[in-house]
Amino acid sequence: MRLIAAACTLVIVAFVAVFGAILLHERTIADPAPVAQSGASTASAPASEPVATSPITTLAPAASRGGLLTQAPARPAAPAAAAPPAPTANASCPGNPNALGVGRVVEVDTTGGPGFGFEHFKSHDFLQPGEVVLSFDDGPWPRRTPAMLAALAEHCTKAIFFPVGKHAMWEPGIMKQVVAAGHAVGSHTWSHIDLSKKSTQEAKDEIEKGVSAVRWAAGGPTAPYFRFPALKHPPELITYMGQRNVAIFSTDFDSFDFKMRKPEQVRQAVMAKLKKFGKGIVLMHDFQQATAAAASDLLNDLKAGGYKVVFMKPKDSIKTIASYDELILKDQKLPTVSDRPTTSVIRTISE
Repeated sequence: MRLIAAACTLVIVAFVAVFGAILLHERTIADPAPVAQSGASTASAPASEPVATSPITTLAPAASRGGLLTQAPARPAAPAAAAPPAPTANASCPGNPNALGVGRVVEVDTTGGPGFGFEHFKSHDFLQPGEVVLSFDDGPWPRRTPAMLAALAEHCTKAIFFPVGKHAMWEPGIMKQVVAAGHAVGSHTWSHIDLSKKSTQEAKDEIEKGVSAVRWAAGGPTAPYFRFPALKHPPELITYMGQRNVAIFSTDFDSFDFKMRKPEQVRQAVMAKLKKFGKGIVLMHDFQQATAAAASDLLNDLKAGGYKVVFMKPKDSIKTIASYDELILKDQKLPTVSDRPTTSVIRTISE
């Protein structure tokens, strides 16, 4: 019996040894020694190959930024339209945990006058599915622009404003509110005329007077951003804006809110086009009553739909031209027979 037991023990030991050797061999095959990768991706590229550049630099969200800048590709393939992600609560907006907020901030280098908005310019496709850039034209305007600012502040989100120069000088207080809220402020000509129907010099005058007027009303630096009235872009003026290092904004889709009288129409138009395109720079007007009235609910719609706002922050500010700075101040002053201060003209005699 002892011999039989010893024999069985030897058989079991031998079986375990053989099985262990097989397992060790298979693991060695499955997990080969790591191969060093440093320099592998750059060694195969020719030393003289040009590096693509882009005017858009993505700034990582504040929670994970750490000072790191990531360069976006110049011409990425356009992603297919996809359903936006499910909405999440925003804990960083005081008083509104369900605020839309800002999903991403990008820095824009306007050197050479890049164009944005696929309706006219196709060079820089930097938005991901579900991302939206909010932009508003034709302000500032009493009650309407402040209502827009209040809705944006409620949601702790940012937009680009393209004011008309005359409007800005009529309402410098509102213009300063836009700047103080941290929005980007571009320009939209002096008087919103169709530049394609003007001589090149007349058009340049309209552009530069608008830039100077907005800068004066804002009381500080403004963005080198410009949108042509009616989105009509004469080639010679595109060249001019490039020489001025001003980015030209078209749109990915126009809300056509100026044709609408009811806030619900504005909301439906924007959301329907976002559903169609999946993302985009949207053109609206803070000058329009229906848009101002729709603002708060529209931002709620964007949040509920899982869309994320991208804020296009300018790298530099625009430089005005001194002669136009002087010209808009002369236009502001009307002839008068008296320069007496108000305190010597008006005196309270009873209350």
